[in-house]
Amino acid sequence: MHDNQRPQDGRQRSGPYPYDRPPHGRQPRRPSSHRRRKRASAGRLGLAGAVAGAVGIAAIAAGIVLLRPDSGSGGPATEPSLASEGGVGVQIASVPAPKAGAPLNVTTPEGYGYSLAAIRAGTDRQPLGATQAPPSGTTYAYADYVLTNTQRRPVLLDFPADLFMPKDRVPASAQERCMPQAGIPDDMCTLPNHSKVTGRIDGAGPPVEDGGDTMIPAGASYIVRIASDLPVEDGASSGDLRLYVWNARFTSDRKGIGLAFP
Repeated sequence: MHDNQRPQDGRQRSGPYPYDRPPHGRQPRRPSSHRRRKRASAGRLGLAGAVAGAVGIAAIAAGIVLLRPDSGSGGPATEPSLASEGGVGVQIASVPAPKAGAPLNVTTPEGYGYSLAAIRAGTDRQPLGATQAPPSGTTYAYADYVLTNTQRRPVLLDFPADLFMPKDRVPASAQERCMPQAGIPDDMCTLPNHSKVTGRIDGAGPPVEDGGDTMIPAGASYIVRIASDLPVEDGASSGDLRLYVWNARFTSDRKGIGLAFP
């Protein structure tokens, strides 16, 4: 500051004009209270809008998380659902332990362990419920056996036993479909067939669906019925029918192992 701009009382000016006064005696303009109120209101509205927007985005994101199906990566495992060979949710009755023959223990390459014990065999026109009636003079063959998970963990629901009958008890129309197997007597063959769990022994837990596989709970025992899809002659009797385990998945020496009926 030049000396001729210093006030007489020695005070240092603080404003933009000499002696703290604007030129020509005008006062500096200050924002009016009305303008301040408008700015304050606008600020509050902006903040409220931002908060509302953030809440809306969070709600939409939460909805997406809830509605989006689990991708299976890093999320909790889906609870297994009840299942059986009859379909998911089909009820399987609890039954007492039946009289059965000597058990046979088998283990798969994956380490699944099973015990099998034959119960009975026979013929029936409808061995597994609603089935197309066989031609006159024929019937269907079936056998029941106990299937047990011998391990302390769930194992795959599998059916190791196969049903065999004498070739001379198979109608001529099905002879080509009755297949012999290595390690089984030459006069025996197996027709196309399917198996189904028909009972849970002593209240055993039902099969469960887990990741697309049907599993037997640890220690559970079931009654399994295997029935032929093609008919046999009416003259076939329970004494003609046999259960064998022959698949290399369950026996390593490629020799059929018979299950003895009680």
